[in-house]
Amino acid sequence: MYPRFVTHPKNKSFFLFGARGVGKTAWLKANFAECLYFDLLDSEVYTSFLAAPQRLAELIPKNYKDWVIIDEVQRVPELLNEVHRLIESRRLLFIMTGSSARKLRRKGVNLLAGRALTKQMHPLVAAELGIDFDLRNSLVHGCLPAVYSEDAPRAYLKSYVSSYLREEVLQEGLLRNLAAFTRFLEAASFSQGSVLNIANVARECAVSPKVVEDYFSILEDLLIAFRLPVFSKRAKRRMTSHPKFYFFDSGVYNSLRPRGPLDSNSQIDGAALETLFLHHLRAVNDYYDLDYQVFFWRTAAKIEVDFVLYGPRGLHAFELKLTDRLRADDLKPLELFQEDYPKAKTYLLYLGDKEWHQRGVEVRNFETAIRQLEKII
Repeated sequence: MYPRFVTHPKNKSFFLFGARGVGKTAWLKANFAECLYFDLLDSEVYTSFLAAPQRLAELIPKNYKDWVIIDEVQRVPELLNEVHRLIESRRLLFIMTGSSARKLRRKGVNLLAGRALTKQMHPLVAAELGIDFDLRNSLVHGCLPAVYSEDAPRAYLKSYVSSYLREEVLQEGLLRNLAAFTRFLEAASFSQGSVLNIANVARECAVSPKVVEDYFSILEDLLIAFRLPVFSKRAKRRMTSHPKFYFFDSGVYNSLRPRGPLDSNSQIDGAALETLFLHHLRAVNDYYDLDYQVFFWRTAAKIEVDFVLYGPRGLHAFELKLTDRLRADDLKPLELFQEDYPKAKTYLLYLGDKEWHQRGVEVRNFETAIRQLEKII
């Protein structure tokens, strides 16, 4: 198992959220091997707690002082009432993992406000992988832990996608029409790294825009996709208003993206590069508690900067290029951003080895930058 950068509080209950497959359970078993553990993916445990959530108190010894772990707690949200009571009455410490936010948000997380912190786990980052990190492999197959241990990562990713459809979407009763949702996933993959147009996606999968909006919300609730808002603070230009869309991992994106004679055969494209970088941004931001908000910047004239970080530590802008040779005009979007935000630190990341500073823009090698991202931001 690779070392993970996620940290946990010593004397405070916490939630650990992350998409299925990012390594939450492996991390728990490696760091809390002797603790009391309840796995809600186990059908017997699940049905027992679903029938009577109060059984949780009965199964915890009276003099127990260590962590109590509830894995995939969103499957029985009513358990949070018991957790709340046990934190108050017995001063117990809980770790609760989740790969879906929908049920928890609707049925109970607010009951624990102030009594449990929230942590996030992401796919592996380059610094966690160390010498095993392979840029090309990560662009094609992503950084889920199993991808770096499986002999057939492509087959694993196909199984992963179908597992989500079966275990998360169907079992949780989140939709009725699996065929339409499957068409939607393929259509959504063509929106990866692009400004989202709900109406266009709806036409592609032959459902209403309202249904498509619900489908995007499902992906966000399952923590496997998200929408990136436009940075418009003190904007000096007319900005676009629509967000950009991303699946959380480049391997999952490539697995969902259909490819045929009318499509590029390469699984390494600009969207994959952006996805890999964004997953590193989000992971480093969470693991080091940097408290940035992540945006993109795009004017109405379609001048765009891929990613903007805004927070108490400053303002950073990143433009990515899937090339080892740059042109003079590749720096123009960042230079324009600097005109509007002179205090911003700006970076152009590309695949070449030469690094330099030009007109306020730091030009850096992409792989070197993501390996050292916590030092940059």
